[in-house]
Amino acid sequence: MALTEIDRNLLKRCLAEEPGAWKDFVDRFIGLFIHVISHVGHSRSVKLSVDDIDDLCAEIFVTLLSDDFAILRRFRGQSSLATYLTVIARRIVVKEVSRRRQAEALGHVSAHQSSLDQAHASSAQHVQRIEDVEQVEKMLRELSERDADIVRQFHLEGRTYGEISSRLGIPENTIGPTLSRVRNLLRNGAASH
Repeated sequence: MALTEIDRNLLKRCLAEEPGAWKDFVDRFIGLFIHVISHVGHSRSVKLSVDDIDDLCAEIFVTLLSDDFAILRRFRGQSSLATYLTVIARRIVVKEVSRRRQAEALGHVSAHQSSLDQAHASSAQHVQRIEDVEQVEKMLRELSERDADIVRQFHLEGRTYGEISSRLGIPENTIGPTLSRVRNLLRNGAASH
């Protein structure tokens, strides 16, 4: 299927960082990403919670935003944008699901932790971090001190949920939702550029 004019214009608007373009992009493709995540989970017999799906969606969007939309800039229009994004999203999800399975196989995971939290807690080497430090630092300036500490320790220092909980004296089960909320702020904040 060829690249549609709607997607061509949407991509051009995102790359030019026009106001509202990122929000339109998220609205257009979030359903596709949820479908890809669900399909990968089903095909690999991995049960994903609503929080897992939200975390994986956020990971896809953060990856697309990284390095000044580098992945979107590499798109050459030789297929539909949806096809290209499906391949990208699938790679991200498969990588995360594989890491989780590897952590489970190595016995680094306790039975009571939720599925994606297991991968985060296993070790820093099993978690994909936001690599665009400049983007994270910009985001941190817009957050409360507590939220900024959580994001800094997780994404920049590579700490696990347990380590962050101990260092900040906060319940471990509040860290995942805080990171999800911050990722949503990042997605919405990119629309205001």
